[in-house]
Amino acid sequence: MLESQSDFENVVVTCEGEVSTRHEYRPESGEAPFDLDEVFFSRTDERGVILSGNYIFRRVANYDWTELLGAPHKLVRHPDMPKGVFWLWWDGLRRGEAVGAYVKNLAKDGLHYWVFSSVVPCAGGYMSVRIKPTSPVFEIVQDEYAKLLKLEKEEDIAPEESADLLLTRLRDLGFTTYSQFEAYALSEELLARNAGLGRKQDERIDHFKSMLEAANRLKDATSTLIREFEAVRIIPHNMRVMASRLEPTGGPFNTLSSNYGTMSSEISEWFESHVVGEDSNFSTISDSVYRSMFLEGIVGILHQCDVQLNAERRMLGEIDIDAERGIISIIAQEYRSRSKESLDSIHDETQRIQQACKVMSRHVLGLSTARVMCKIESARMGSSGEGLADIIGQLGRFQDKIGGLLTEIAKLGEDIQMTSLKGKG
Repeated sequence: MLESQSDFENVVVTCEGEVSTRHEYRPESGEAPFDLDEVFFSRTDERGVILSGNYIFRRVANYDWTELLGAPHKLVRHPDMPKGVFWLWWDGLRRGEAVGAYVKNLAKDGLHYWVFSSVVPCAGGYMSVRIKPTSPVFEIVQDEYAKLLKLEKEEDIAPEESADLLLTRLRDLGFTTYSQFEAYALSEELLARNAGLGRKQDERIDHFKSMLEAANRLKDATSTLIREFEAVRIIPHNMRVMASRLEPTGGPFNTLSSNYGTMSSEISEWFESHVVGEDSNFSTISDSVYRSMFLEGIVGILHQCDVQLNAERRMLGEIDIDAERGIISIIAQEYRSRSKESLDSIHDETQRIQQACKVMSRHVLGLSTARVMCKIESARMGSSGEGLADIIGQLGRFQDKIGGLLTEIAKLGEDIQMTSLKGKG
């Protein structure tokens, strides 16, 4: 007979399928036992009614299967959770997207347990897989949740307004969308988990991070390029003003400066429209990297869950284990395919950007020809054209900057393209 209701002998199954038995103490208050190497899942219908789960889920939540199966998943919802988080969660699920969030749950005996939960739509409902969060991101999130919950209670704000406040805070932290945050958070949790378990880190996470870094630098470089074109627009104007003072000898120079201004404006507008404009997929490169990183993380957790589920065969009551493993396999294949589609789009887009840089380089060569003609015309004008030398020098420096930026952009595009191929490995 057990000495206390809080003590029980627990069968532990690791993600590698190793089974061991240990005497585990369940405290009477605080946090429910949930180990770093454990993964648990639950599957619900479209209304959120629990259809199945694995042993770790039942053990951590501290319910019998008869209490869990057929019950709404909100059975384990903790009152400390801000409603805005669930609003974002369901907003993504309704669009057919996978979503992830830090969630504090409540066990039957009043203990709580934190998870990073990834939820994916599946046939007839949703599948949720969970790991124990331990990264520095988790510490930040707990503080943000507490502030958000306080606002919800004190100001009686609606869930959607709470979600907007959370999104604003995430933008302050450097994430333009919630999708970016959930992908980053999951990757950090997987890194922390592997480190805590003494496992080799997943090289694909490093590949994704390298792509994100290059994508951010690519965006900065193209923004700088556009600013350079905007700044140079005043130079042809100054050339025309100075040429007008030299009439009639400045007439040809005035024509050349007008041509130069027209060419530089056309190049700038073309690049902004075709590479970084609202209608261009360039602006979504970072989002595609984040999406693929998130989906790959989910696929990895699903695989671990499958291994653990198989090892738990004797502890799942009437649940059809083979059927659940089949569902997990189908979901994993689907999301691996989605991840590869995102990587393919990254590859195609960076290839298009490299081609755009080649076109731009040819246009810049045309600017160089115009600048040389301006220089020749200035020399022909003799001493009366000396005042134009500085402007021509500015044009030369501008073209050098443009050439360097185009080289950098093309190289970054190539780096992202090559790394995306590694991410498929």
